[in-house]
Order: sequence, then structure tokens, then C-alpha cells
Amino acid sequence: MSGAATAPCLGLPELVRGKDGDPMAARALTTEEFKDTVEKGGIVFIDWWAEWCGPCRAFAPVYDKVSEENPDVTFAKIDTDKEQQLAQAFGIRSIPTLMIFRDGVPLFAQPGALSREDLEDLLRKVRALDMDEVRRVLGERQQAGEATKA
Repeated sequence: MSGAATAPCLGLPELVRGKDGDPMAARALTTEEFKDTVEKGGIVFIDWWAEWCGPCRAFAPVYDKVSEENPDVTFAKIDTDKEQQLAQAFGIRSIPTLMIFRDGVPLFAQPGALSREDLEDLLRKVRALDMDEVRRVLGERQQAGEATKA
């Protein structure tokens, strides 16, 4: 996924519910909604997880709290058991895995649970990025890669 967003979001994905049944700010994301969500523009955090995963359950409250405090950012969760083809397409081999996109550009992908402080720090860094500069650097890398193939 790269480039500027052109497709509109198809609407709000189904809310993920906590153990007490209350809605959380993070939303369940399906294969069908993935592209539109990532390409709609803005910052998108994605937590790849599974219900049986202990580290995923430990990371969930941290992720949910940061998502509630940052309503201008899309925080999504992808259940790797329900969305196996999508997880396979992105090479998800370890969970939890956190991915971050901004304006349709993939910026970060790393397995492992983060502390609240680390997650908030990562969000601050993503907000501070000059996306024109990011696209320029990515374009240069792509051209260099194509030149080495020729």
C-alpha cells in the first residue's frame, strides 16, 4: 500500500467489545475494509492479534487506552484467526504485531507488545513526520532499486 489515498472509507468497522461489553476506541478490521481504512488518509495503527495469545491480551489494555486518548487516529485490530489470508499476505508470523500507516504509506511493522510510554512515543514520532519528505525518500529508494534491476 502506498501513495495518496483516493478511495473513501466504507464506513466504521464493527466496534470491538471489551470483556464487560463496553465499546472500545479500537475497531475490528476485516480483509474487506483493510484497503479503504489504510488508504483513507491520516494515521492508522493496526494491532494484529488472536484471542488465544497471552501477550496479545496483555497488550490490549495499553493499545485500547492510547486509542481512547487519541480519537483523531484510527486504531484497528485484526484477528489473525479470522483474517488468515490477510495475515499471510502481510507475513504476520508473530503476534502481537503492530503496523502503522500514515496517508496510505506503511511506516512501521514490529512484533511484540509495547509499553504505554513506547506506544505514545511512537505515535508522537509518526505525527511529527514530514510525509512529503517520507514520500521523496521512498521514491528515491524505489528508483535506486529499479536501477539495480536494470
